Amino acid sequence: MAKPLVAIVGRPNVGKSMLFNKLVGQRLSIVEDTPGVTRDRLYAEAEWCGHTFDIVDTGGIEPGTDSEILTFMRRQAEIAIQNATVIVFLCDIKTGLTASDQEVANMLLRSRKPVVLAVNKADQVGLTNPDIYEFYNLGLGDPIPVSAVHGHGTGDLLDACVQHFPENGEEDEPDDVVKVAVIGKPNVGKSSLINRILGEERVIVSNVAGTTRDAVDSYFENETGKYLFIDTAGMRKKSKVDDRIEKFSVLRATMAIERADVCLILIDANEGVTEQDTKVAGLAHEAGKASILVVNKWDAIEKDDKTMDRMREDIRRDLSYMTYAPIVFISAMTGQRVPRLFELINYVNDQAAMRITTGMLNSVLADATARVQPPSDKGRRLKIFYMTQVGIKPPHFVCFCNDAQLFHFSYQRYIENQIRNTFGLEGTPIRLTIRQKGDKEG
Repeated sequence: MAKPLVAIVGRPNVGKSMLFNKLVGQRLSIVEDTPGVTRDRLYAEAEWCGHTFDIVDTGGIEPGTDSEILTFMRRQAEIAIQNATVIVFLCDIKTGLTASDQEVANMLLRSRKPVVLAVNKADQVGLTNPDIYEFYNLGLGDPIPVSAVHGHGTGDLLDACVQHFPENGEEDEPDDVVKVAVIGKPNVGKSSLINRILGEERVIVSNVAGTTRDAVDSYFENETGKYLFIDTAGMRKKSKVDDRIEKFSVLRATMAIERADVCLILIDANEGVTEQDTKVAGLAHEAGKASILVVNKWDAIEKDDKTMDRMREDIRRDLSYMTYAPIVFISAMTGQRVPRLFELINYVNDQAAMRITTGMLNSVLADATARVQPPSDKGRRLKIFYMTQVGIKPPHFVCFCNDAQLFHFSYQRYIENQIRNTFGLEGTPIRLTIRQKGDKEG
């Protein structure tokens, strides 16, 4: 049974994102005074009086708009309305009732969904502002005065929402959901891929770079498993990030990587690996996340029988620190090889969670040191006493030796390769910590 969904809608700049952040209790939605900052639907979980539910913050509905992005935002809001259990319609007491409010109200009445009318920016406590009475004209029942900035009235608002929830108990999200962050530079097709997977226009797709500004979560389930896809704003070069909203987006993408189990790193087949791609991939690698290199727009490439091999070699050369990541060639536009991603996601997620017994590790270590002598320096030779696994996601191994100074990087790489050759660990980085005997553990 899915959790109830509360959608916050209204025209641009009435304070939807601020109310969303106040109700969720954390700064999830980007709040800026520029209309159109929240372009996609942004979901988060909230709790009130023992009810757990999802809240969705939508882009402002601008009735009868020409701008491409504003039309998209309107469509996103409409999809949110279709899926919502309850709709919170937010107006602004400072600007009063507008023709746009009336149009949005008519749209909501046609949806036949329960609507709770809230009037924001009623910041004074105590006296009722007489301006609130004009909102009765919308025909949506009693307006609830709220202040998204101070939090007044939010309790009354949530009480009104909870009354419309179904009686059945809600289930929590199961633990077997794999969280997948879709990352890459702007315009590489992240949103198109998620839309292809979901089969609905969950994320705005447009050729305007930077359309997805927030990280948006989309739940998806099929015969291979349960997934939560996190679509992130395209990460640009730091020098180009002068706009404050863009800075938020890079930060959000970094947070999305932290939350994820698996990262899909999208690369544009037309451009190959750019400097920006190496930065994006580096973030996933540093965070120790299982990763898949996804070459998108493969349908747009003129190919012969060697094209794929050449591209694979170029990627391996340019992302030399990620030799463990599998490469898959897809087209989000046509859907070519997209279904294959699910098996790969499951596979690399399992590999990142693999545990290897100390006995097996040490037999690999004994074999490796017998084949290639550990390095020595000024007559003193490296002795590796034993090795053990201390963590997963990514697999983390600790090597105890007589002198950490002697354990050269190249020999660490050799040991890591031996572990990979024996146990696979495909798609996941490995952490190797060197400890000298006598070092404190921990």
